[in-house]
Amino acid sequence: MNDTLIIVPTYNEHDNVEDIQRAVFDHYPETDLLYVDDNSPDGTGELLDELSERESRIHVLHRERKMGLGRAYTAGFKWALERSYGFIFEMDADFSHDPAEIPRMRAAAESADLVLGSRYVDGIRVINWPLSRLCLSKGAGVYVRMITGLPFTDPTGGFKCYRREVLEAIDLDAVRSDGYSFQVEMTFNAWMLGFHIVDVPITFEERRSGQSKMSTSIVREALWIVWKLAFKSGFRRRPRSRHPRSVAS
Repeated sequence: MNDTLIIVPTYNEHDNVEDIQRAVFDHYPETDLLYVDDNSPDGTGELLDELSERESRIHVLHRERKMGLGRAYTAGFKWALERSYGFIFEMDADFSHDPAEIPRMRAAAESADLVLGSRYVDGIRVINWPLSRLCLSKGAGVYVRMITGLPFTDPTGGFKCYRREVLEAIDLDAVRSDGYSFQVEMTFNAWMLGFHIVDVPITFEERRSGQSKMSTSIVREALWIVWKLAFKSGFRRRPRSRHPRSVAS
C-alpha cells in the first residue's frame, strides 16, 4: 500500500473514470485511488469494480444513493483514516483538476499540513469558463475571506492534499456542509486548529464531459455557511496558536 491516497467522488462519471485513473498513475504512480460512487445510474459503479479487479491500487466505496459531495469526501476520509495513509487528496473525476499537478502538490505537503490547489495565485488560471462562472468563483472567494478572515486565494477550490493529522484533528461528523461550503468549512477548521496551510498554483479546466454538479442550492449554502463559521469562532480572524501536530510546530 502507498502512503498517498487520492479520493475521487463519482456520480455519472462513466466516461471519465478510466481515463482519470490512467492519467493519475502516469503522473504519480506511487498513490492509491479511492472512488466514492453514489450509486450512479449510468453504470459508473460497475465499471469501477472492473477497474479495481484489474489494478490493486484502485479501491471503490459504494454508497446507496446520491448524498452530496461533502458526505462523499467525509466517507472517503474515514476510509483513509482506518488505514495507514499519510497524505490524502481530494480531486474531481472530470479532468478539471489536472493529474499533472499531483506531484507538485504532494511535494508541497512534505512541509505543509494542507495544500490548496489555487486557481488564483499570481493571476487567474482558469480555462473554458464563461465570464459569469469566473465572476461567481472570484466573488465567492472575496466574500469568504472578508467574513472569515481566511488568508487564502481560493478558499472554495476542491483540489487539496491533507496530511492525515489534519483529518484526525477535525470532527468529521460535525462537518455538515456540501459543495463549495464543504471546501470552505474544512479549510477553515484546519486553519483555526493552527495547521500550516499553503496555496499552490494550479490550472483549472472546465470538465471535458458530463454535467456540472453546480446548483443554486450549493450557492445558497455557501452564502450562509461562512457566517456560521465566523460565529462559531467568535469572529476571530486568526488561529490562537500553532497546532502541536503541525509540521511547522
